[in-house]
Amino acid sequence: MSAARVTLTAGPRTRQPAEAPTGAPATTGPPVLRAQVATPIRARTTGPATPIRYIPAMHTRLDVNGVSLAYRTAGDPANPPMILLHGLGDSSADWHTVLPDLSRTHHVHALDLRGHGASSHPGEYSFELMRDDVLAYLDTAGIGPCVLVGHSMGGIVAALLTLAAPHRVTHLVLEDASIPRPGSLPRPPLDPPAEPTPFDFAAVNAIRAQLNDPDPAWWQALSSLPVRTLIISGAESAIPNDLLADAADRIPDAVLASVTAGHDVHVEQPTAFITELTRFLRHP
Repeated sequence: MSAARVTLTAGPRTRQPAEAPTGAPATTGPPVLRAQVATPIRARTTGPATPIRYIPAMHTRLDVNGVSLAYRTAGDPANPPMILLHGLGDSSADWHTVLPDLSRTHHVHALDLRGHGASSHPGEYSFELMRDDVLAYLDTAGIGPCVLVGHSMGGIVAALLTLAAPHRVTHLVLEDASIPRPGSLPRPPLDPPAEPTPFDFAAVNAIRAQLNDPDPAWWQALSSLPVRTLIISGAESAIPNDLLADAADRIPDAVLASVTAGHDVHVEQPTAFITELTRFLRHP
């Protein structure tokens, strides 16, 4: 079944670096080395008459699947649950640009995946382990069927979780991400950086190895994914657009939206990201 496609063009937006937590050294270099922010989230104003407000984001930990997962929540617990999964080298703080908007309609849980942010650094990493961590989190936190949103690495984790437990997910949103088709994302190993990183660098090459040589069954399974799916593509991203288009075509009920942005659509174009996600969620 062919996926619906829409292209949304928006103006450029300057990316702001995350601030280092109190007592921690500030990091420099590429955005992948951002440090964790554990402060309240400032909402964007929607017009001159709209007051500035703050969304409290509780940051705590939950022991699941042999690791301690840090997470933050925002929004009314009576609202439908939404889970946010960040990309490689990031943390739950990376969602600060869209968390205020998402928390207006959903009870949002933004997780630090293993090896990232304030979660455990167990030294053992794979997409499957991260998938199982999130499933255990849903069980332990008593979260029912949810909207599952994943960026980059987090998108692959989200897709694998949905394939394994489709009854846990009402809507799947993949931001510039897809389960890799064999040969589609060559990622050779990287040398460790000279400076410490705010995440466990061992996770980098473990994940890159799986991108380089993915299980072919993952791609094949997309044709039977039973959950309505939105793939948001960054039109200027290094992720191959044809991979995302092919994934959307393969998933029985999928929508592909292209936004004029790089890989981090929700950071570079948060308004466009929210627009596409909101439009998608309005159509069950």
